[in-house]
Amino acid sequence: MTLQNRVTPFGNIIADKARGLFTGNRGIIHNPDTRSLLPSRRWTSKAWIICLCSFKERRRDVFGRNGKNGGTGWSELFFLDEATALAAGHRPCFYCQRARATMFQAAFSTGQSESKMSAPQMDKLLHAERLNAGKKRLHTIANDWRSLPDGTIVGNQDRAYLISNQTLFLWKPEGYQHDDDAPQYLITPPSIVAALRSGYQPVLHDSALSR
Repeated sequence: MTLQNRVTPFGNIIADKARGLFTGNRGIIHNPDTRSLLPSRRWTSKAWIICLCSFKERRRDVFGRNGKNGGTGWSELFFLDEATALAAGHRPCFYCQRARATMFQAAFSTGQSESKMSAPQMDKLLHAERLNAGKKRLHTIANDWRSLPDGTIVGNQDRAYLISNQTLFLWKPEGYQHDDDAPQYLITPPSIVAALRSGYQPVLHDSALSR
């Protein structure tokens, strides 16, 4: 059974058999009895996080009951890579990958000209940048897209493209492929783009690195 738990750069949650490098969540958004997403619910918390798929040999029943006393716990979502998760508006988890979360926090704060922003402060800003009336907020590309930092994801119509070495890579659930197009808008939230400019380097899928 292919569950609807794969996140696109647009923040949409789709069903796809391809595996991703990271998991994460937005709170409880699934029914553990049917192992399906709740109708019209795509987040219950402003803390949209990125987690490791493997952490201290822990095992979870995806979209099952993993909380205390048989509760739901949280809804496991999956991402092709970290750039995809960042584009959707997620941030690294301080519990399972504290070192990277701390690096992201420092770069994010620098990008906002702040000394040290707390997780709730980052979540509040990200929430405003990732949603528009419940849908993905798209942003204007201020200058030539080639001036955007590596790891940024941009879009043209309904397609998403990773920027790496001033080259565009078309996003697909199973990986990236080289493409030449003209981006029309910015998908990655501006505050995360600022964090990338400030030195944070997201983990990319091998299909981007190999090219």
